[in-house]
Amino acid sequence: MVALSDLNYNKIEIDQPLISIIINCFNGEKYLIEALNSVLAQTYENWEIVFWDNKSTDKSAEIFQNYKDDRFKYYCADSHAKILYKARKEALKKTKGDFIAFLDADDWWVSDKLEKQMLLFKDPAVGLVYGNFCYFFENKKKIILNKKKNPTGMILGDLLKDYIIKSPTYIIRKIFLTNLKLNFNEKYHIIGEFDLILRLAANCKIDCVQTSIAYIRLHEKNESLLNRYIEIEEMRIWYNEIKNEPTFSSYEELSKFPLKISYLETMQSILQERFGKSFLKVLKYPFCFDKIKLLTALLLPKSVLKKIKNY
Repeated sequence: MVALSDLNYNKIEIDQPLISIIINCFNGEKYLIEALNSVLAQTYENWEIVFWDNKSTDKSAEIFQNYKDDRFKYYCADSHAKILYKARKEALKKTKGDFIAFLDADDWWVSDKLEKQMLLFKDPAVGLVYGNFCYFFENKKKIILNKKKNPTGMILGDLLKDYIIKSPTYIIRKIFLTNLKLNFNEKYHIIGEFDLILRLAANCKIDCVQTSIAYIRLHEKNESLLNRYIEIEEMRIWYNEIKNEPTFSSYEELSKFPLKISYLETMQSILQERFGKSFLKVLKYPFCFDKIKLLTALLLPKSVLKKIKNY
């Protein structure tokens, strides 16, 4: 006799393809429980967590291993990887699912995130589904919803103009990574995800859940906020390498990418350097809406600007 529980499990296997959720963690004990509980709360049940411990020295491993669920898979790196995307690649090797999602230890999901996104993969040409999100400002305990109507379809041009896909919101159909021989580029410390997703966008359709499906926590230890100058330099390297690739060079938006880099560099200068030096950079910037934003930032007290620096 077949047990009812076996029938239910088989139904999940048939109706719900396996999603591998990669959590790369280094000393994430402060927020880890909230992240893990948000996965356990998912209405979509056929998933595994590939927890890649990057040689944490806090209680991250203990916290994770306290969860008694066969879907929780723990792996520890042989040595600490200074580059996030090296750790991402190692974790990716351990995945068994046909779909890949990422959740950082300081972010969390709404309970129907996976369910809503998997419905959009019914079109086999869709290689990635992302979603809208909320920023959670840790210091003020304040939530701000991103209200943009996000693009769908073949959206490489849209992403070159305004890259709006955030790490905890997307799921990738794994076969596209395999067939296109794509993976994270270890030479990038900050923009490895940006590079991978734009290369995917050049080859497949992308869909989006327009409602908020994830919370992104902003705090004083966010890598991207701490390393703006590294991000800007990596953007410059990326542009110089990709501008001659036929798939990308045909897009008008790519020709405007150096101005985008200049904007980020000028804004960072306003945050970090003396008024006179920043003023000269703003003065040289071409007149457009972004120049108005830079002038406004220049006139704001730095104490105020630093509080809203997620530009």
